Amino acid sequence: MSSSQLTANSVATPRASLILLTGASGYIGGRLLPALEQQGYRLRCLARHPEILKPKVGASTEVIAGDVLDRASLDIALHGVDVAYYMVHSMRSTGSFEDTDRMAAKNFSEAAKAAGVKALIYVGGLGRDDEQLSAHLRSRHEVGDILRQSGLPVCEFRASAVIGSGSASFELIRGLVERLPVMLTPKWIKEKAQPIAIDDLLDYLVEALRIPTSRYQTYEVGGADQLSYADMMRAYGRQRGLRPLIIPVPVLTPWLSALWLGLVTPLYARIGRAIIESIVHVTVVRDHAARTTFSVRPIGVDEAIRRAISHEEKHFSATRWSDAISSSGRPPSWGGVRFGTRIVDSRTMTVQAPAPVVFRCIERLGGDHGWYAWNWLWRLRGFIDLLQGGVGMRRGRPLSTNLRVGDTV
Repeated sequence: MSSSQLTANSVATPRASLILLTGASGYIGGRLLPALEQQGYRLRCLARHPEILKPKVGASTEVIAGDVLDRASLDIALHGVDVAYYMVHSMRSTGSFEDTDRMAAKNFSEAAKAAGVKALIYVGGLGRDDEQLSAHLRSRHEVGDILRQSGLPVCEFRASAVIGSGSASFELIRGLVERLPVMLTPKWIKEKAQPIAIDDLLDYLVEALRIPTSRYQTYEVGGADQLSYADMMRAYGRQRGLRPLIIPVPVLTPWLSALWLGLVTPLYARIGRAIIESIVHVTVVRDHAARTTFSVRPIGVDEAIRRAISHEEKHFSATRWSDAISSSGRPPSWGGVRFGTRIVDSRTMTVQAPAPVVFRCIERLGGDHGWYAWNWLWRLRGFIDLLQGGVGMRRGRPLSTNLRVGDTV
């Protein structure tokens, strides 16, 4: 779709303006949060669970409790806001996610107009409106339409797969390639996509505040390469020293493919079908208005994957697609979470002792002090690591009773 013509009285967003960010506990919104803070914008975040988000924001960022399905909370959150990022997607909620998306977008756009918000910024999905789209892509497009029907200026970015450590598409590719040396895949895994690096998408979203806003603009954005999901899997495999054998077969329907995906990578069972149904469609940039409007020059898929792998350490404690919490759900436990090549185990117990005393016990883990169980297995693990050229039991900690971030235990 083409972007609309700019009007004569269009203005960019000054840094003194108040920006509302929704979806800050999700993947893209969580990465956008520090990017906006670094630019010096006045920022307010809407969160269903503000107690989870508050430790992650800067001192000048306001966090307010609310829900896009609760109109009264939106009226409070949008008061005094100049520009709002609508980064909400309810696919992980129970029931019909399309109905929930529709209701949330209607609530938000009406509340934004009533509050005098000057512009909305939104991320949807690539795909032609005149095609038979999947429910996932159809809902993304419908949300953009609902936001525009409010009469407010809307800047909508339509993107294909997002490549970054923690993104659903990237972690799905990683999970399959790391687990399966041979894959029987649907034949439509060869359909073309135009994945975009998370860094490039964030650059577009931040720069949108400096671009004059008219009634509406829709920008199709993607990386430098057009390739299939099969090609993306091979690209990831090259950087990990893996050579997956991908065999397309004609008998796997999206429904069967989703079941297979849930067995191979259980973490993605809840979103697998939505992603698979979207892969059926060609999701490439056809309108290049973004290239002439923005200064962003997107990178290719090889560099995007390289950055995602190298940034894993940095973003391990930041955001993942699975951080998004459904409107009716409780905060997820860390137990059983898989992030990249890590599996995180979480256990809790009540101890009748002050926190500093308990943590001193944790700081003494490993080395001469040993572990809480199976010491001989830990030592055997270190010996095997040493045989393979690793550090073995040499932890490299200057003080065995002072645990710091990055120390080996």
